[in-house]
Amino acid sequence: MKEVLKIPLKATLYRHQQSACRFACERFGILPSETHSNGVALLMEMGCGKTITSIAIVGILYQYRHIRRILITAPLSILSVWEQEFARFAAFPYQLTILKGSSTQKKEQLSKLHGDGLQIAVVNYESAWRLEKELLAFDADLIIADEAHKIKENRTAQSKAMHHLGDKSRYKLLLTGTLITNKELDVFSQYRFLNKEIFGTSFYAFRSRYFDMCGYGNHVPVFKKSLLEEFLQKLHSVAYRVTKAECLDLPQITEEIRTVELEPKAMKLYKQLEKESFAELSNSEVSAVNVLTKMLRLSQMTGGYLTDDAGSITSVSTAKLDALSDILDTMLAEGKKLVILARFVPELDGIQELLKRKQIGYASVRGGVSDRAEEIRRFQEDADCKVFVGQIAAAGLGITLTAASTMVFYSLDYSMSNFEQAKARIHRVSQTENCLYIYLTAKNTVDAKILHSLRDKVDLARTLVDDYRNGMNPFQEGV
Repeated sequence: MKEVLKIPLKATLYRHQQSACRFACERFGILPSETHSNGVALLMEMGCGKTITSIAIVGILYQYRHIRRILITAPLSILSVWEQEFARFAAFPYQLTILKGSSTQKKEQLSKLHGDGLQIAVVNYESAWRLEKELLAFDADLIIADEAHKIKENRTAQSKAMHHLGDKSRYKLLLTGTLITNKELDVFSQYRFLNKEIFGTSFYAFRSRYFDMCGYGNHVPVFKKSLLEEFLQKLHSVAYRVTKAECLDLPQITEEIRTVELEPKAMKLYKQLEKESFAELSNSEVSAVNVLTKMLRLSQMTGGYLTDDAGSITSVSTAKLDALSDILDTMLAEGKKLVILARFVPELDGIQELLKRKQIGYASVRGGVSDRAEEIRRFQEDADCKVFVGQIAAAGLGITLTAASTMVFYSLDYSMSNFEQAKARIHRVSQTENCLYIYLTAKNTVDAKILHSLRDKVDLARTLVDDYRNGMNPFQEGV
């Protein structure tokens, strides 16, 4: 009979998440197992719940008094997700700090994390290698490498830093939808961090065993098919793998809010505009149209653009674009397609520029696109067309986009019918996978209020007017 795991969470895990927890606990020696490892890979596609599963494992390790200090490394745009998910799900005491600001400020924040109880430091990969000395001194009992394909290149500074940190840590979790993004070589650096006993510490020894060097000058590594079984056996000995299609108990629809922080200069500009908009209401008729018009400029700003009275557009923030870039990297690593919807033309232009820079094939339906049917066909049928970019008002009706099961709302308009119609583009009868909706919202802005009203089917205009008439600033959430 299997030993029952007590998982200190405020939620019940799905079956595949419970299995992942058990797998990790067996490898870590908490539950009986023939195979032990100080590192475990959770190869779970986006939408399968890697974060909540990791928090559950943290809780179990903490219960068994195995850990007191945790380091979480992740792409910059995902740091706040960890803060939100711990607050939402952890049923155990902890102190979590996202390392922010200059290197000096981050070092100072880190130096204060040596109190009693569970101390959690969250930092982006770029900062991790710059703070390697201080992070080694922090001496984390557990390191979680989120979106670990970011350390697939063996020779980069951030990969080397993660290897050094991993060598010192008692436990390690590696989270990614896929280990192999382009070639089997991608595995080495990630497993060098995770458990150096699996594939060793020498990249050249690893390459020599599993690859023949071919092509002109013997510079092209070709995987030795005869060693595939050995390779996979080693790979999966410390890895729990599940795809969204295999998670039969997942709900048909999952929603995730990714909160981004506007840069200090952009936030200062936003707050100034918010203050002016509120002040202007007292000098005009307070109607739904008037309030929504003023909110429009604030919404544009959260997407990174500001339009002045003359109609000139200025870029003021890349916060959402940077977050989208990380999502794109993850989806492409997993070999999945993605739908991105936005409200404003400058946002759509910025998204398409990002896709061009990354050399990602895309289709688009927005104002000015003449052949909508061809754009939709390309996205649905062409393997090289990875992303669909749509304007919410233009791409909401009569479109099937089931080649993707994940949709990113870069921004939102105020129409509930547009919102519901847009979501239905991927959640249709012909969809074979559960759908994931990701909302990019700028912290402490109107974004949260707009999303709340749409999801809860509340009349936004009436809410704003009522807030103002009750003496509150309608443009602030929870005021």
